[in-house]
Amino acid sequence: MIEIEALYREYFRPVYVYLLQLTKNQTLAEDLTAETFLQAMKYLDQYRGEADIRVWLCQIGKNAYYSQLRRRKPLVDLDTLPDLPGTEDPVEEILNAELQEAMATALAALEEPYHEVFLLRHYMELSFRDIGNHFGKSENWACVTYHRARKKIRKELEESQ
Repeated sequence: MIEIEALYREYFRPVYVYLLQLTKNQTLAEDLTAETFLQAMKYLDQYRGEADIRVWLCQIGKNAYYSQLRRRKPLVDLDTLPDLPGTEDPVEEILNAELQEAMATALAALEEPYHEVFLLRHYMELSFRDIGNHFGKSENWACVTYHRARKKIRKELEESQ
């Protein structure tokens, strides 16, 4: 039996990062992460172990986000981006901020399933097998979709410069 406290300690950060990338809002991502673990505690007995538990938790978080979007229309402030760790060079900080903003814009422009596959692989570091299982597709499909997403992001970044 999985203990919710151990689950929370191990997976809080990956779930939060996933939801932050999905929502582009720190406060909302924190709230949704808390909601995710509340729901996980409620339905932990229904987890069958067929998929990676990170995928299960992220799916709960994504469903909570979509439920909240349906309840309230203007929910996400797309201009809110997570803070970058400080550097000593102000020019480097500006370049990093610009790159992060361009990356967020390119990621937001991705259509599904590219957007979610990219988030699951890049930020959650899930295997292609787990991503494929999440979508009911093959490992190869997940790999190809991820690389197409990267190509689309790269193209968007090149066009914005």
